[in-house]
Amino acid sequence: MTSASGNCRVGVDIGGTFTDIALDLDGTLHSTKVLTDYTALERAILKGVKAVAEAAGIALSDIDILIHGTTLATNALIERRGAKTAFITTDGFRDVLEMRTENRFEQYDLNIALPPALIERASRFTVRERINAAGEVLVPLDRASLEPAVEAIAGGGYESVAIGFIHAYANGEHERQAREELLARIPGLSVSISSEVSPQMREFERFNTVCANAYVKPAIKSYLDRLVVSLKEIGVGCPVYMMHSGGGIVSVESAAEFPVRLVESGPAGGAIFAADIARRHGLDTILSFDMGGTTAKICLIENQVPKTAKTFEVARTYRFRKGSGMPISIPVVEMVEIGAGGGSIASIDVMRQIRVGPHSAASEPGPACYQRGGLKPTVTDADLLLGKLDPDNFAGGAIPLSVDASREAMDREIGGRLGLDAEGAAYGTCEMVDENMANAGRVHTVENGKDISDFTMITFGGAGPLHAARLCEKMGISTFLVPPGAGVGSAIGFLRAPFGYESVRSAVFNLSRFDSEGANRLMAAMQSEALGFVAGGLDAADPVIERTVFMRYAGQGWDIPVALPFEHFDATSAERIVALFEGAYARFFGRAIEGLDIEIVSWAVKASSPLPEVARVEAVGRRRSAEPGKHRRLFDVGQRTFIEAGIHERETLSPGDVVSGPAVIVERETSTVLTSSFVATVQADGCLLVTRR
Repeated sequence: MTSASGNCRVGVDIGGTFTDIALDLDGTLHSTKVLTDYTALERAILKGVKAVAEAAGIALSDIDILIHGTTLATNALIERRGAKTAFITTDGFRDVLEMRTENRFEQYDLNIALPPALIERASRFTVRERINAAGEVLVPLDRASLEPAVEAIAGGGYESVAIGFIHAYANGEHERQAREELLARIPGLSVSISSEVSPQMREFERFNTVCANAYVKPAIKSYLDRLVVSLKEIGVGCPVYMMHSGGGIVSVESAAEFPVRLVESGPAGGAIFAADIARRHGLDTILSFDMGGTTAKICLIENQVPKTAKTFEVARTYRFRKGSGMPISIPVVEMVEIGAGGGSIASIDVMRQIRVGPHSAASEPGPACYQRGGLKPTVTDADLLLGKLDPDNFAGGAIPLSVDASREAMDREIGGRLGLDAEGAAYGTCEMVDENMANAGRVHTVENGKDISDFTMITFGGAGPLHAARLCEKMGISTFLVPPGAGVGSAIGFLRAPFGYESVRSAVFNLSRFDSEGANRLMAAMQSEALGFVAGGLDAADPVIERTVFMRYAGQGWDIPVALPFEHFDATSAERIVALFEGAYARFFGRAIEGLDIEIVSWAVKASSPLPEVARVEAVGRRRSAEPGKHRRLFDVGQRTFIEAGIHERETLSPGDVVSGPAVIVERETSTVLTSSFVATVQADGCLLVTRR
């Protein structure tokens, strides 16, 4: 939890369709959803913050802290809407961005089309310099060869520059010299260097990361500056912090300098939200399912901690296949994300099959039922036609929905082409999107060596509870939880996240000749860096320091993470690290290998504020059957027909109340649809515990 001195905190999550606002006042939650305004993203935030402050009965000046996550960086990379950016690299490495790696994401496709490089070749420049993998200078930086690149950038109207030299992760001096030359010639130019953005080995990933940072940096900095000023103008003078992709909070200034760390910041908040619920309910194997207006995100949470990684991919171009996107080397909450949200557009492919996504109607023009100019049928239109949504009470009545517009769009684009009525087309659309998400969940758990049926699902997001029951049926999951405030789960997650930052660097240490003094110097520098990023948010309590090394047998191409339980290295450390590695390797692959040398290739140090103790929620059994306030025509998948289902207002339910499917439990920001095979029991903290009959 954040360490604000006051008692009023606001979380803001900008999604592709909605901007979610959550205000926590002395433990009481107020929330709202506002359509995202693409012309000026901060306008939706200002509107939402005013709304929740009014609902809480406080002045805007009473807000003590605001924590923000955004998909702005992600969307800019996906849609290629960044600054005009140049890339300067070592002579001979100009085409690394296009050559990529030897891996093929579709091995048998002879006509495979690789994703285009973020920076086109004409905007990539080379200079003569060379540093080896040990950080030793082989060829000093040739300033004469740098001069033509500087002049071309000065005359080319470039807004931002990325600098990535070979082996700069081991020694960034040449990158810093090149930056000085650029800024001396072009003051005010935005410059990113790989030795600061991502000091990790593997040049393709490192070059991509620094290019992505430079590409989005001007827009992100401009947006954050406008946001802070706009908040002050309406009376919100509190500190503004940003959620980053690793699941921690940093200052807005740090976020502006390294905006690539904001990629996936919104989904990371959702994973933190689910982990907090898991802690309160004592659950150790959780599948977090977050479905919003544009995408669906699935994350594994084990032992109440989200699974993390040091690299991930943005903008996969080939059926969301691993390897077909842009690799980013930063610490991140590991999840699978697919284009399956409420606004995902349904269409017919050349095989006359229904396809859903990845394109989204977003907030502009929105689904057909929004009556804002959208003509394509979406998942939201399908949900409306199947009775999952109340057209008069969507988003608390703020957005009236048109059943006729949904029916017309579904008839025109789907039903009319397949010989189905609108409801049949809507059923096919929902089944397809649910199957896509179920497949993503199965693949993600299998890739991590897990059986998906062993997990409990925690679902949130505006569309998550609408589809959770059917998803669980498809994946063989018997239990899911819908927390209070599920419709704005990521925004609530921001309020429960720690201040934290993770420093990651590559430095090869062979354990047969382990340099303990060098390791101590490296870890001390990384700890100082991590603490520096979060110093403004840490309170008097001692920060939590986590140390991880990434290790492999010498000659292997990949590495595994190994947590270090000690902070100082001495002559006996190598033997202890070997034992830790062999134990981790055996857990991953069944057994360790004898007789091979072992090496550390990368290091990570994470500093964060300690998580507060949470009260354990005791399970509540079924006490009484809740009577529905009204009934609505709802399509039941099990019976393959429409039935009259009970409609329950969530705020009227009490702990121990039981709702049996088919039924719908409605609240302001979302609705929980129970199919005929599930029963929901309200828990002491307001969570809906939904179990298979």
